[in-house]
Amino acid sequence: MPNIIKLDRYRQAAPQLYDLLREQIISVELKPGDSLSRNEIASQFGVSQTPVPAANDITREPCSASHIKVGLECGGSDGFSGITANPALGAAMDILVRHGGTAILSETPEIHGVEHMLTRRAVSPTVGQKLLDRMSWWEEYTRGHNGQFNGVVAPGNIQGGLANIFEKSLGSAMKGGSTPLQEVYQYAELIEQSGFVFMDSPGYDPCAVTGQIASGANIICFTTGRGSMFGSKPAPTIKLATNTSMFKRLEEDMDINCGRILDGELSVQEMGQVIFEHILTTASGMQSKSELLGLGDNEFVPWHLGIVS
Repeated sequence: MPNIIKLDRYRQAAPQLYDLLREQIISVELKPGDSLSRNEIASQFGVSQTPVPAANDITREPCSASHIKVGLECGGSDGFSGITANPALGAAMDILVRHGGTAILSETPEIHGVEHMLTRRAVSPTVGQKLLDRMSWWEEYTRGHNGQFNGVVAPGNIQGGLANIFEKSLGSAMKGGSTPLQEVYQYAELIEQSGFVFMDSPGYDPCAVTGQIASGANIICFTTGRGSMFGSKPAPTIKLATNTSMFKRLEEDMDINCGRILDGELSVQEMGQVIFEHILTTASGMQSKSELLGLGDNEFVPWHLGIVS
């Protein structure tokens, strides 16, 4: 007999049963097709059978992918990021946008030098100018600072084969796909516009992702070439490896192997379809590798005072 889960005596039982059973369904503790016995539910939660029927009506139902908001992130990038994982993720975002979903590109220092690739896709001059205004703000914010915006690439990126910030920016921007840029948002500002949008943030991964989740992202897609032990809560992180060698070394921590493009198994568009379907599966309750490893408790990092690039 399972351990009894005690309910809050100050709240009605039926809504609590609903919430608890819903959590079991989302976490796949209750698998699709499992039957729900009134007696078993009443025993598990230590209640009479009276409030059970309302909770017992819970079933999985299809819903639109338009509810999905994906935060796009990259870390530990390498020379393959711009030819495998990033463009494939961009292809997946094009599919998501066609279904009414939202793709959130961030890390403003990492589009420096290629911002024209985004402004020319803006739905209006006003939206394009918003992005240029953020770039101007960053220029003042980092003046005299030895950081990414001023051309300095992290040592790990250099070891991965990236010579300068422009090479990294070219690959980074590809995560956003090819659809029109609908809106530009401040850091952690509530994102209400669907489609492809940009949220201003530092390039520091935990800080950028914290802002994306605060803005409304419910899934994070994180591309990496050298491996990055990253996770996030409450929105799960799906990690995409740029090459098969690293994926095999860190298979317990990587969700998708985009190295299949280099291996000649899939095209960028085919890989994008694989990523999109994986996003749907994760949104339906399947745990990502970072969730299974319990990662994400230490990655809540709001943008603090001082220069963060």
